[in-house]
Amino acid sequence: MNQTTEQKSVSNEKEGTKSENLTEYLIDAIVSGEIESGSKISEPELAKRFGVSRGPLREAIMRVEGLGLIERIPHVGARVITFSQEHLSELYAVRESLEGMAARLAARNISKEELSALKQLLSTHSEHIDQVEGKSYFQQQGDFDFHYRIIKASRNTKLISLLCDELYHLLRMYRAKSPRSHSRPEKALEEHKFILQAIKNRDEELAEILMRRHISGSRMLIEKQMQSVKENHS
Repeated sequence: MNQTTEQKSVSNEKEGTKSENLTEYLIDAIVSGEIESGSKISEPELAKRFGVSRGPLREAIMRVEGLGLIERIPHVGARVITFSQEHLSELYAVRESLEGMAARLAARNISKEELSALKQLLSTHSEHIDQVEGKSYFQQQGDFDFHYRIIKASRNTKLISLLCDELYHLLRMYRAKSPRSHSRPEKALEEHKFILQAIKNRDEELAEILMRRHISGSRMLIEKQMQSVKENHS
């Protein structure tokens, strides 16, 4: 490899690293609301803000678009998505089906070490719920952690990719904006315990049923919240 080729290779590697770092930042900024829902994505503004060229930035935007956090509107351009009741209902319907499958597969494939770690995780969640700020901690992070580990334990790479990439970040985005006063941490924790017991017992059918029921309950709660907000603004 001559010097020019080596230089190009190093340059491409640096550009790729920049793009990956920008992707992570854009995801976190959108999920947290630092870049607001519905706001237009301005490449020149972001390039100036981060001191990067348009190439890696454009690649990062395309990756985030692939995760469903950015959409392109004709004659408008790229913008951060906004949530609607229909959007969330569809999201949870897909999640219910896929995570039910993940729970079934986890009951078949999970290791003893993973089971032990999940049991400890729920004990930690229980302690947090008993604390003053426990509910918000559990609702925002703990629930995702439990589901994420079960998805990983399914050992199905396609399922993991579908659930842990696009759907995961969309759910994080919604959760960051949802009112914590409507959380149901105690009920969710009890449901998690039943799901874990079914998985521990290697009862694939029950694990899937309980997971689907658990997510369906969350969907109905969300729809009720959104309907209430809609009525209050009408």
